[in-house]
Amino acid sequence: MGGFVEAFADPTFAVAIAVLLGVLATFAFAFFWRSQRARSAHQAMIKQERDLRRQFDAVVSSARDGVIITTPTADVAMISDAAVRMLSLRREDVLGKSIARLPIRTVDAQSRPILVHEAFAPTSGDKPRVVGVPGRRGAEDVRWLHVRARIIDGDADGVPMTVTTLSDPAGLREAAEAISRSDSQFRKAMENAPTGMALVDLEWRLMEVNRAFAEMMGSTVAALRGTPFSALSHPQDLQAERDQLQRLYDGHQTQFTVEKRYVRADGNVVWAVLDVGLVRYAGGAPDHYIVQVRDSTDDRMHSELLAHRAMHDPLTGLANRTLLQDVLQQVLEQPDAETRVGVIAVDLDGFKGLNDRFGHAAGDSALVYVAGVLRTATAGRGTVARIGGDEFVIVVQDSDCSKAMFDIAGSIHAGLKRPLQIKRHLVHLGASLGIAMADQDLILGGAPGLLSAADAAMYRAKTTGKSRTEVFEPTMHTTRENESALASELARAIENGDLILHYQPILELATRAVVGYEALVRWQHPTRGLLLPGAFLPLLEDRNLATVLGTALVEQAARFLQQSKSDTTWVSLNVSADQLGDSEFADRVLSAIGRHHLSPQRIVVELTEASLVAPNTRIRHELTELRNAGVPILLDDFGTGVSPLSYLRDLPVSGVKLDMSFVAGIPDDPAGARVSRALGALARELGLATVAEGIETEAQAEFLSGCGWRYGQGWLFGVAQPAAAALETNPQVLSSLIDPRPASAQDAMDVAGAVFGV
Repeated sequence: MGGFVEAFADPTFAVAIAVLLGVLATFAFAFFWRSQRARSAHQAMIKQERDLRRQFDAVVSSARDGVIITTPTADVAMISDAAVRMLSLRREDVLGKSIARLPIRTVDAQSRPILVHEAFAPTSGDKPRVVGVPGRRGAEDVRWLHVRARIIDGDADGVPMTVTTLSDPAGLREAAEAISRSDSQFRKAMENAPTGMALVDLEWRLMEVNRAFAEMMGSTVAALRGTPFSALSHPQDLQAERDQLQRLYDGHQTQFTVEKRYVRADGNVVWAVLDVGLVRYAGGAPDHYIVQVRDSTDDRMHSELLAHRAMHDPLTGLANRTLLQDVLQQVLEQPDAETRVGVIAVDLDGFKGLNDRFGHAAGDSALVYVAGVLRTATAGRGTVARIGGDEFVIVVQDSDCSKAMFDIAGSIHAGLKRPLQIKRHLVHLGASLGIAMADQDLILGGAPGLLSAADAAMYRAKTTGKSRTEVFEPTMHTTRENESALASELARAIENGDLILHYQPILELATRAVVGYEALVRWQHPTRGLLLPGAFLPLLEDRNLATVLGTALVEQAARFLQQSKSDTTWVSLNVSADQLGDSEFADRVLSAIGRHHLSPQRIVVELTEASLVAPNTRIRHELTELRNAGVPILLDDFGTGVSPLSYLRDLPVSGVKLDMSFVAGIPDDPAGARVSRALGALARELGLATVAEGIETEAQAEFLSGCGWRYGQGWLFGVAQPAAAALETNPQVLSSLIDPRPASAQDAMDVAGAVFGV
C-alpha cells in the first residue's frame, strides 16, 4: 500500500497518470461525439424515409393506374386505392394475403378462366397482359385490365419484390368519350340555340358561329368564320365594346353586356344585345371569348314606338303638343331665330258639324286627310303638329321664313280645295290660318308666347270670313280677349232671351204677294248695339247651347205667327245640322205649334249645312219626323256644295232655295242663267217648292219668275225687320194656294202640299 502511494507521489508517475487520463478523456469525448452524430444521422434517415414514404403514398394514391406490391412469397405487401377500386375489393381482405388467394375470378383475353396468380404473374416485354375481372354491373359484366408485372431487386438485404400495375383502358376510353360527348353536346347546343352564339379569338375574330347568328347577320356560318367581328358593326357603334373588352381582358370584370347595331349582308341594320365572357386557361391566361348575341330589334322598335307615341299624335302621326313645345323652344334658342323661325296656327272650319253628322270615324278620316295636306304643304321646312281636335300648328324653320310661311299657307288652302269623299258625299274642308313671325318681343315669351300670337291671328281669320290667312299684329291679343268676353256674354244672353228674330219677307214672284218670312237672328247687345249673326254665331261652339238657342227662337217665331194678321203666312227658321240629332228640336217645334194653335206647315225648317247630313242617321230621322207631322223642310243654298241630287233623294225635302251666288249674275251671266233655269226645272220636276234668295233687281225677279221659280226674297222686296214692324204689313191672302183654316191634320198636309209639296 505504501509503495502504491509512493508511486503516486513520484512526479514521473503522476505525469504518466495524467497523460493516461487525458487519452481516456479524449477517447470518451470522441466516442460520445461519434454516437451523437450517428444518432442524428439515424434520425435524418428515419425522417427521409418517412418523407419518401409519404411522397410514395401520395404518388400511388393519385395515380390513375393501380399498383400492387408482392413479396417473394407472393404475399400482398401494398395495394393502391386505384387497384382496390379496379378489383372491387376491400383493402383489409388483400393486405398480407397471398395474391393467389384473392377473392376474384379472372379470365384471359379469350374469356377463358385463369388462376389469379397466373393473371398477375410477371410479364415480359412492354406488351401488357389482358385480364378480365368482375365489372360493376353484375355477374355477367367483365372489366378488362392491362396488367404489367416486374420483379425488382431489393435494397441492401437483396430481397426482391414484384410490382404489378393495373390500367383500365375502358376508363381512358370513357373519359375520351365523355370529353367527345361534352364537346358534341356543346356544339349541338350552340348550333341549335335560338339566340346567336359565337366563339371569338383574342383578336376579336370569329372562330365559330351558329346558324342563328348567321341568319341574324343575313349570311352563312361558313362565310362568317374568320371574319373580324368589328367588320359587322355599324360604323357609329365601333367603339361600343372596345373599352369593355380591354377591362375584361385585364381581369377587371368577368363579363359584360352591351347593346349595339350591326349591318346585315343585305344592308339592313339590326339591334343586338351582346353578352361577352372570357375563357381562360387553368393558369389564368386568356384563351378566347364566348359571345351570345340576342336580336333586340323588335324590343328596340317597341321601345322607340312607345317613345314616339309619347311625343306624337296617335291618329295622324304628327307631333303632339309636348313635342311641339320642345321643338319650338329649341329653335327659339338659336341665335338667328328672328329671321328663321315662325309659327302657323291652323283650325278647320266646320269640322265639328262634320264630326257630329257623319260620326267620329269620318271625322278621323278627315283629320288624317288634313294631316297629309299639311305635310305636303310644309315639304320638310318645319314640324307639323296636331295639338288637339281639329287644331294644328306648324313650326317653320327656313332661311327665308316669311316667304316660306306664305308659301305653306297658300299650299294648305289649295290642298283643301280638293273635296274629301265621305261615304257617298264629297265634303269640302276649309281652314283658318294664323301666321306669327318670331320677333324680339315674342321670343321673350318663349314657345307659349309665339303660339299664342299665331292662335290670335288664326282666330282673326276665323271671325272675318274663315278659310283665309291672317298675320299676327299686337292688337289681335286685345281683339281676342274682347271676343272671348263676348262669347261668355253670349251664353248669358241666350239664357236671358236677349237674342231676337228679325223677319225678311218672302214673296210670290208672279203676284208679289207676301207669303212668308225668313227669320234671322240678331243680338241686341246692351253696349254694342244690334249685332248681326256673323259677329256672334261663330262664337257658339257648344252644341247644347246652340240647341237651347234654336228652341228659344222657335218659340219667338211661333208667337210671331200667332200675332200675324194672316193665317197663311209661314216663317222659315235656319236650322244647322248641329241642332239636330237628338229629337229635342223636333219636339220643341211640334210643341210650339200645338201650344200656339198653328198649322204645322206655317213653321218651315230651312236646313243649312246640308252637306253634313249623312243618310240613315238620327238627323235624317228627326227631319222625317218633322216632315211627317206636316212641317216643311226647305233645302238652303240649293245648287252649291256637293251632290245636291243625293240630298233630294236621301232627305225628306219639301222645297229648295236657290243660292244667291247664282242669282247675282243673272240675267247678264249666261252660265248663271242656264244653271238657274236648269235647277228650277229640276225642282219642279220633283214637285218641290222653289224659292230664290238674294234678289236685288227687277230684272232678276222677272227672269227667275220666267224660269219657273215661284217665290223670292231679297233687298228688292225688303230687308229683315223686327217683329213689330213686320206685323204692321198686311200680306195678301193667297186663297188659291192655302186654305186659311184647315179642318184637320190631313187638311194641313194637303195645304202644305200645295206650297211645299209636303
